[in-house]
Amino acid sequence: GLLMALDVPQERGLGHLDQRFLDGLDICRFPLLPFLQPLPLDWMYLLYTVMFMGAVGIMVGFCYRLSCIAFLGPYWYLLLLDKTSWNNHSYLYGLLAFQLALLGADRYGSVDGLLRPQKRNAHVPLWNYVLLRAQIFIVYFIAGLKKLDADWVGGYSMGSLSRHWLFAPFKLVLSEEMTSLLVVHGGGLVLDLSAGFLLFFDATRPLALIFVTYFHCMNSQLFSIGMFPYTMLASSGLFCHPSWPRRLCTHCHPWLRGVLPSTQPPRTSPDCHYGGRGARGVLRPRQHLAAAFTLLYVLEQLFLPYSHFITQVGAKGGGGHDTEGHCQGRGGIFGTGGVHTHDIFMDHVKITYRDGLTGEVGYLKPGVFTQSRRWKDHADMLKQYSTCLSQLLPRYNVSQPQIYFDVWVSINDRFQQRLVDPRVDLVQAPWSPWKPTPWLLPLLLELSPWRQRLQELENQLDGHTDAVFIADFPGLHLENFVSEDLGNTSLRVLRGEVLVELVEQQHNRSLREGEGMQLPAGQYHKVHTVSAEPSCYMYLYVNTTALALERNLTRLQELREGVQNGT
Repeated sequence: GLLMALDVPQERGLGHLDQRFLDGLDICRFPLLPFLQPLPLDWMYLLYTVMFMGAVGIMVGFCYRLSCIAFLGPYWYLLLLDKTSWNNHSYLYGLLAFQLALLGADRYGSVDGLLRPQKRNAHVPLWNYVLLRAQIFIVYFIAGLKKLDADWVGGYSMGSLSRHWLFAPFKLVLSEEMTSLLVVHGGGLVLDLSAGFLLFFDATRPLALIFVTYFHCMNSQLFSIGMFPYTMLASSGLFCHPSWPRRLCTHCHPWLRGVLPSTQPPRTSPDCHYGGRGARGVLRPRQHLAAAFTLLYVLEQLFLPYSHFITQVGAKGGGGHDTEGHCQGRGGIFGTGGVHTHDIFMDHVKITYRDGLTGEVGYLKPGVFTQSRRWKDHADMLKQYSTCLSQLLPRYNVSQPQIYFDVWVSINDRFQQRLVDPRVDLVQAPWSPWKPTPWLLPLLLELSPWRQRLQELENQLDGHTDAVFIADFPGLHLENFVSEDLGNTSLRVLRGEVLVELVEQQHNRSLREGEGMQLPAGQYHKVHTVSAEPSCYMYLYVNTTALALERNLTRLQELREGVQNGT
């Protein structure tokens, strides 16, 4: 309750509510269901207030059931209202709030216990603990299973994380590459797979508490994920014996015990089953229902992270990218494993519109009319965004607009490649969560072995030269502009065959594997893939302006030193 109360003004966005929901804004939103729309700003403030008060009520145990509902309803409404805010831990908060609404978490140290003696210091049914423990176990274990992926095991998913200062002690004995492979990837995999089991057993729980505490404290510094590390830290106590808060209170100073919860043994509760014979030993229908619900809920939570086949997420037949919800649809929210297994670098996004009546072509700034950047690599949101743009552009004298996206990304250090077919008008293009998306382009998995060679090529470059590695599909072309600052830019083909079109010079040149050419600065060029297989090529460029400036500054420093020492 305390952590969710802190989460409301932070990750839930109360602190910038006026920027998100100001009345009259022309904003493209991304709800799960089309009919979900934000309330007027004043009502949104009221909704957030109700959610905040619900979290506070859960924290102190006051009007507990009503507080759970007050938090749960607004929370899920806001989560479903904006898919760009979806992540695994926000989904987890919603699940935990749902569970708390069903559990007897107001029996000890609560305001309700003070006001209603029948609840005060009473036993809690064991299925309450089973449900919460199972949920946290699934968070760890599914996260570990999701990491059993070639990219994660190979150390490509979070390759740059080892540069963080938190890993400096490990780099005293390991190189940065080995720290990434063994500590970041290997350690994360082993901890997630084992943490739930180690927390469950009494003999291994102290060791597990040390490791998971260290793990979540590191995560709080490595990632901007709000209250999630602290929520997982708080959940670790669920695996300890239920009497640990009572025993902790007995070790407090006597003058504190007057304001702390009772240290007396708990009383029996009519909600619990204590065994025995006769009428008292018979399970009531309510208890049968609780046991059945617990079993079905745990099975459902184990199934949902692997339910992407229902919504065709990552369907290779339709060209979907198997990136756990990326590109094909929104499968990620259905997984409780708090895991980031893909490092996605967004390099280039171009939005083209065409007037359906006049044929006039123009370009839009990526992200115009939106407040998020997450639409770029999700097919459902690209479809929603194009539909929204088609409704807004007529206000700016664009009739029957057609919208085309050209999105380039590098996934886990692979080549830069397209996600969607830039020739398809997404306003008219089909999309369904139940069918493969035909306008998505496949992830070029056959090029994954190139990653080591790409790293070797980068390591051969001097400090003034940078490289960009591109892979493109047959029949498509990349239009690019070389800035005047990049006076020394060349293109080299690594695989396949391309045709380089110099637009201003009206000159074409064909390049095969191993061939290259210099590109003129300050001009546009197009690289057409003409081979039957995807082409691979690299740009090598030197920022000659920055290099000249660096040399002049070095010369200036030498002259200054010469003046100062009289030489």
